[in-house]
Amino acid sequence: MDSGTQSSSQRARTRAAGKHAAQRNGLRISGLRIGGLRVAGRMLATAIAVAVVLGLTPSVATASPRRPSDSQIQKARASADAVAKRIGALSGQLSAAQGAVDAAEVASAIAIDSYQATQDAFEAAQARSKAAAATAAQATADLGVARQDVVDFARRSYMDGSTYAGAAALLTAGDPAQFIERAALLEAAGSHRSDVLDQVRVLQVQAQKADAVARTAVIEADELKQQAAEELTYAQAVESDARQQAATLSSRKAEMTRQLASAQRQLRALVGAREAADRIARATPARPKPAAPPVAPPVAPPVAVGNESQAGDGSADASQTAIDAALRYLGTPYSWGGGGSGGPSVGWAQGAGTVGFDCSGLTQYAYAQAGIRIPRNSRAQYSELPKVAAGDLQAGDLVFWATNPSNPSTIHHVAMYMGNGKVVHAPRTGDVVKVSTMWWRGYAGAVRPSA
Repeated sequence: MDSGTQSSSQRARTRAAGKHAAQRNGLRISGLRIGGLRVAGRMLATAIAVAVVLGLTPSVATASPRRPSDSQIQKARASADAVAKRIGALSGQLSAAQGAVDAAEVASAIAIDSYQATQDAFEAAQARSKAAAATAAQATADLGVARQDVVDFARRSYMDGSTYAGAAALLTAGDPAQFIERAALLEAAGSHRSDVLDQVRVLQVQAQKADAVARTAVIEADELKQQAAEELTYAQAVESDARQQAATLSSRKAEMTRQLASAQRQLRALVGAREAADRIARATPARPKPAAPPVAPPVAPPVAVGNESQAGDGSADASQTAIDAALRYLGTPYSWGGGGSGGPSVGWAQGAGTVGFDCSGLTQYAYAQAGIRIPRNSRAQYSELPKVAAGDLQAGDLVFWATNPSNPSTIHHVAMYMGNGKVVHAPRTGDVVKVSTMWWRGYAGAVRPSA
């Protein structure tokens, strides 16, 4: 075979070998592609299986949960109702306990006011008794002088002979002139004797009356002193009861509040937050508002509160002096029965260890600094001072609250109006002299000490 033929044959074999190699390579590439698809398929299948297990497939994610049975629903509702009822009971107990404490504190304030009024009446009766005794003593002394005048007149008349019978005196006259002189002397002596005796009788009646008044005043003062002592004993008992109720509530309140919070959480877990809130609102009784100031009282006065003003404009300077005097004692403790025109003092009962003011003690002190004397207790301050209508309130007016606003005998608190809907006052035991927003619940009226 020549070289040309050989070369052609070699080239043919080379091309055939290349074709077979290419085919083999192609098969390997195809195998790889097919293998990759198989692997990808296996991975996809695995992912789908995992998704099914985890609940991520659309068909599982949108499936409805298993519906509880009627008995399960009834049981859950019964549990929720029981918890809601328990919440209502706890809330009611807290409300009633706090209401009792508030009422006891008001009764305590009225009791101390009654004692202060009786004590003031005793002191006034005591002053009248002293004045009456002095008057009686003076009348007795005047009567003694008058009686001595009678004795002296009788002695002189006897010594001068002017008390002899008129005829004898006239018969011994030496001449007509002496006769006329003796007749005139006898007439004058008789007239003077009559005047002296009349004066004695008048002074004797005055002395007897003065002595009777003095004795009555002493008896009245003694009775009022005894009444004041009884009022103080009662007031202290009422205040002690209020304090005990407050202490009892304080010790129970924490545990009751904890139980209430636990019951509310349990209810929310059973029925959800929104329904729990609705159930709690339905179960919780409305708490009675205390007579003491509410947290956020309205500023505007209600319609037709108070009578027409009886007071004049008053003294703006005196009113401002009183306000400034009260404000100097901001932060001073409330002291039950404490304070007065002389300033803060130790009170009684719970206030026995506290130097401070009660409500009327603060107002009396404030106006004493303005040179205006007002009674010590709130009821007397209201009854004795010129009245002001609610719509005519001015800075410096005293404002009052009562359990029955139409009955002044139930007044239990007084404050000083500062203007702009604010008052300065000594609120209650455990509190301090402070400025508060004016409130109208239980409002009984106002007076103007500076008028």
